[in-house]
Amino acid sequence: MSTVPALFRHLVDDAAMFPPGNLPMAEAVTAHRAHLTSPYAELVGPFVCTDEDLMDVAAEAARSADGPLRVSVVISGGAGGIEPAIRWGDRSKDVEVTAVEVRLRDEDDLSRNALRVVRACDDCFDEETAYVEIGLNGAWERALDVVADAGYAAKLRTGGLDASLFPSADQVASFVIACLDREVPFKCTAGLHNAVRHTAEDSGFEHHGFLNVLLATRASLDGAAHDEVTSVLNERDGQVLAVRARELTDDQAVSTRRWFTSFGSCSIDEPRHDLTTLGLMEG
Repeated sequence: MSTVPALFRHLVDDAAMFPPGNLPMAEAVTAHRAHLTSPYAELVGPFVCTDEDLMDVAAEAARSADGPLRVSVVISGGAGGIEPAIRWGDRSKDVEVTAVEVRLRDEDDLSRNALRVVRACDDCFDEETAYVEIGLNGAWERALDVVADAGYAAKLRTGGLDASLFPSADQVASFVIACLDREVPFKCTAGLHNAVRHTAEDSGFEHHGFLNVLLATRASLDGAAHDEVTSVLNERDGQVLAVRARELTDDQAVSTRRWFTSFGSCSIDEPRHDLTTLGLMEG
């Protein structure tokens, strides 16, 4: 029997090498292997690295006898970087590339850039998936239409090292609703280490909570209006959110996670500790 509830299984992609964690590669790979043999292993998703680091990550993974490392590869360039990463991963015995993550370039017609990305994926994918990172400026919904038509997934940046990288709750609600309207799965990245919305003491940045996003997704699936979804995203009382999470049936949890697939975090321990504190890690 799993020790991790259905709502949180494989929720946290291990982005330990990325800011602000910046864990050295050898330490990050070793720590990831340790997470996968821990009692909370089912909380953890794939290891996240850039295409520039993929070969070195594979070499580090080869030092272990634990089998190939499942990785999601962040493409550092444009659409042209997708096929080399996939083809190299296909030849490697030390990594299994499960997905690529591609950020759309900031240009006037995001949908044209999205079309180049999905065509590149179509040309080389077998069972992999793509998470297309769509900003929330300009005609982003047209780009999301392209992703939806191609059957891929979306990615939302929910924070970073600058306040401008944190979208508002209203913007996140718009993104969630737009994805669900188009039946597009999505993941989030950056700034989402903690379960509950809060103001960071060191920076003053307003951080979204991954539990807020999970429950906002559930609310939208249940027919909540935009302002109701935004209200869930703005909730700062962890116990209020925990009660709502406990009330979900397993079927509701699985349905929620079908659409909000995961989030990238440079820390596995922070999300785990938050869930434990809220009493939500009991299977």
